[in-house]
Amino acid sequence: MMSPAGGQSRCGRRRAARLAAVQALYAIDVSGSSIERVLADVMDRHWSSGGKAGGKAGEGDADAALLRTLVEGVAADREMVDAAIGEALAEEWSLARLEILLQAILRAGTYELYAIPDIPARVVINEYLEIAHAFFAGREPALVNAVLDRIAARFRSGEPARGPADCDGT
Repeated sequence: MMSPAGGQSRCGRRRAARLAAVQALYAIDVSGSSIERVLADVMDRHWSSGGKAGGKAGEGDADAALLRTLVEGVAADREMVDAAIGEALAEEWSLARLEILLQAILRAGTYELYAIPDIPARVVINEYLEIAHAFFAGREPALVNAVLDRIAARFRSGEPARGPADCDGT
């Protein structure tokens, strides 16, 4: 959805930030690079053309504050995030058994459910489910949905996890 000014809507910028955060978390785990180096690289790719990826107006705009919050937050609270995911996984699974990209999706989603309560849980779950669908064609999206739903029940117990999942939660 485009905003009247020609840029992406707040929803689109948040969606781009979530995807960029997952990519950054993956890169950190795979390369062993520092958070700052990976964030600088990701931000350069997403904002190198005046805020537009690929230089096209309205494409690739991301919420830089959300991106930084997610990546730095996962790093700072990784032990808690990983423990929450471990508790939400089926008994025969462990976080270490999951693909690194799937770990990154679950970590970003878990941290957002934990630390950013102004975004409805159903929106958060739907957004990371969409990211999972973009990368996986098998059962992984269902795993993301189930794990994040359990985590939402833990961190957002008074909030319904089901219902409309548009950007504003309405």
